[in-house]
Amino acid sequence: DSHGQQARGTMAAPLNLGQLAVDDYGNPFLILEEQQKERRLTGVDAHRATILAAKSVADVIRTSLGPNGMDKMVVGPDGDVIVTNDGATILENMDVQHPVAKIIVDLSKSQDAEIGDGTTGIVIIAGALLERAMELIDKGIHPLQIAAGYEKACIIAINTVKAIARQVDLDADNHAALKKAARTALVSKVVGGQKELLAAISAEAVLSVANLPRRDVNFDLIKVEGKAGGRLDDTCLINGIVIDKCFSHPQMPKVVKNARIAILTSAFEPPKPKTKHKLDISSYESYAQLHEMEQKYFKDQIKYLQAAGANLVICQWGFDDEANHLLFQSNLPAVRWVGGVELELIAIATGGRIVPRFEELSPDKLGKAAVVCEKTFGTTKDEAIVIEECGTSKAVTVLVRGGNQMVVEEAKRCIHDSMCCVRNLIRDPWVVPGGGASEIAAS
Repeated sequence: DSHGQQARGTMAAPLNLGQLAVDDYGNPFLILEEQQKERRLTGVDAHRATILAAKSVADVIRTSLGPNGMDKMVVGPDGDVIVTNDGATILENMDVQHPVAKIIVDLSKSQDAEIGDGTTGIVIIAGALLERAMELIDKGIHPLQIAAGYEKACIIAINTVKAIARQVDLDADNHAALKKAARTALVSKVVGGQKELLAAISAEAVLSVANLPRRDVNFDLIKVEGKAGGRLDDTCLINGIVIDKCFSHPQMPKVVKNARIAILTSAFEPPKPKTKHKLDISSYESYAQLHEMEQKYFKDQIKYLQAAGANLVICQWGFDDEANHLLFQSNLPAVRWVGGVELELIAIATGGRIVPRFEELSPDKLGKAAVVCEKTFGTTKDEAIVIEECGTSKAVTVLVRGGNQMVVEEAKRCIHDSMCCVRNLIRDPWVVPGGGASEIAAS
């Protein structure tokens, strides 16, 4: 036994595996020493570690702040590259492990959701406040007191900023204030060179869907659509909806005036039995009968559409080739495979109802638009359908163009930021001096 003990000792020592013990059945197992070694951070060390984590996140995006800020290139896990200046986007695509750093990322996300802009600044301010808090903790002040102090300071800062804020007249000088606000949001972005054009587009887009008496803006009615190709200054505002689709038959008319749109969620194809089915056709007569039934099914569908007075069909699902041909013959232009979100937007904008069954079609459920046309972009035969001058509500689309997909994506983010800026000014028409002046006043 003593030999065994010795041998075991020499085995265990170099590996430092801990103690070897034997259970009731004589099977050896190891008791590891790692547990005691893992010291948890406590007290000031814990504070220091958490503050460092938050500060390191703030330091990463500190250089992207302001007009001289640089853009970050974020490489995703799949190797996809994002070039952006938007704090929330950078942090969202960063692989952050530390729990405190995750809270900072959430802070920037909530700023993005609530305000829309200022996602970088808020993280940097949080980092700076934490850094100062560390100095106070080193002096021996209790963290709760520091937090209470910050709360009080926050109230003072807010009152100071309110005192120096001044109200702006939104309507003066052709909405100049709103354009200025949008321009401010775009200065520090990649698209700074085109800030005049994009600011005007942002302001116009928000104003066209804004409910000014209620000071409310429904962002669902603004769709930002991007197409790679062309230049940034080809970006335009379309008073209507753009769908990235084309008419289902190449010979259908490309322009429909005074469109009465049937919005369907049922497929243009014969019904299939839900069960496992097998149809035995033994004679020519039964085959002809089957064919006749199928034809009748399609013809009935077309009749329903014509009876309702529709002259354009937008469908969520696909068409049978037969149906497509019949639609073309009956002079009913149609669009297929339109996504659910877009269908809803079309229904809201044109005042139509989404119809689940052909039997339920009636003239009052059709959407109305002045012009629906198919437009082509660039040399690649990229087609999109534009629904203009919709019946009920003002839905608008910002069509962003750019040299490549990366620029288009970043321009979309920038336009979102500037539209949020305009919306905030409509909600609350007060401005404070910029360039860090109000921050210094508050400090």
